[in-house]
Amino acid sequence: MEAYQELITAIALAMGVGWASGINLYATMLTLGFMSMTDNMVLPPDLEVLGNPLVIGAAGLMYAVEFFADKTPGVDTAWDTLHTFVRIPAGVVMAAGAVGDVSQAGVIAAGIVGGTLATTSHVTKAGSRVMINTSPEPFSNWTASFAEDLAVIGGLWAALQHPVLFLIGLFVFLLFLIWLLPRLWRGISSLFSKIAGWFGGGSPTPAQPPWPPTQQQPPHPPQQLPNSHQTPNHHPPMPQTPAPPPPTAQTMPPELTTPTAPKKRGISKRITLPDRDRD
Repeated sequence: MEAYQELITAIALAMGVGWASGINLYATMLTLGFMSMTDNMVLPPDLEVLGNPLVIGAAGLMYAVEFFADKTPGVDTAWDTLHTFVRIPAGVVMAAGAVGDVSQAGVIAAGIVGGTLATTSHVTKAGSRVMINTSPEPFSNWTASFAEDLAVIGGLWAALQHPVLFLIGLFVFLLFLIWLLPRLWRGISSLFSKIAGWFGGGSPTPAQPPWPPTQQQPPHPPQQLPNSHQTPNHHPPMPQTPAPPPPTAQTMPPELTTPTAPKKRGISKRITLPDRDRD
């Protein structure tokens, strides 16, 4: 029974330090180091270095810096982005060291699980802070930061004192993340799309073709400008149409023609005398 209790405690501690490192690494180191220095807990051999006063002082200094950075809108997101490369590797190392004297396979498995939990909790914290920063007031940032600090300290205490309850709570937390992470992703994607639209002016809306489609007219051939001083903006002169010829009697309709009197020709009368009168 005692061996079973030690196994459960080691598993809870390994998963607890991995989960807590993804939220606040320096609070995790400071809590474990302080509890070890005050003899409130016995750390595994690979984590005993956390009780060194020098390590406790460095962790306390960095926790003080994060305490203020984590409560400033905008700065907290930059701080989380920078610590992506710090919290996750530290979660792997601390989870591997928390299992104690076990086989090499057990150490590697603990490191994988601890790194996964550190990544999950870190992504959740960073994503939620991005959405919280859309609120203009700073009180939501302060509330979230204080709640995270209390969750880290309370979670580590529960992992050491009540490991079974901690594992149940961690399982519920993971179920909650399965529901939350897709919604965080959609919200962050929508937010960055709006920001890109503000700076880029939005994407132009493509012109819709007319409906019903109209038959395209063939392009007109370019016309030669008559004068060199004319610009292409001026319309070319219209071609001159020749005037029609004046109407004649042959082309005019009969009702419009004026009758003319026929000319009188001279009548020449020739008198022929009989032959007898010629003598």
